[in-house]
Amino acid sequence: MVYSLIYNIIVKIELVPTLDLCIEGTARQEYKKSADEYMRKGEKDRKLEDKIELLRMFLETMDFRKLRAESEKHLIEGKKVRFILTSEKGKPRYKMKYEVVSPT
Repeated sequence: MVYSLIYNIIVKIELVPTLDLCIEGTARQEYKKSADEYMRKGEKDRKLEDKIELLRMFLETMDFRKLRAESEKHLIEGKKVRFILTSEKGKPRYKMKYEVVSPT
């Protein structure tokens, strides 16, 4: 979990890639959406700042070729994939979870 040293704010981000939008694209989309929201607010929002920072670090440091390979094999099988982003000692961490999607 991300703990802000000043405010003890916990940040946990869930990203859900698809076959149409890989994990990198999903992270970039969430980063842009969060940055736009922060600019629209026009006031300090520590939780949103921490979310943007975690997404920035994730985008700058992850091996997206590896993450795509990990996730796409499950997506091709029709499973739902989720990446849970957190931070540990100032470095982004993730857990990938997947589940079988029941037909409706």
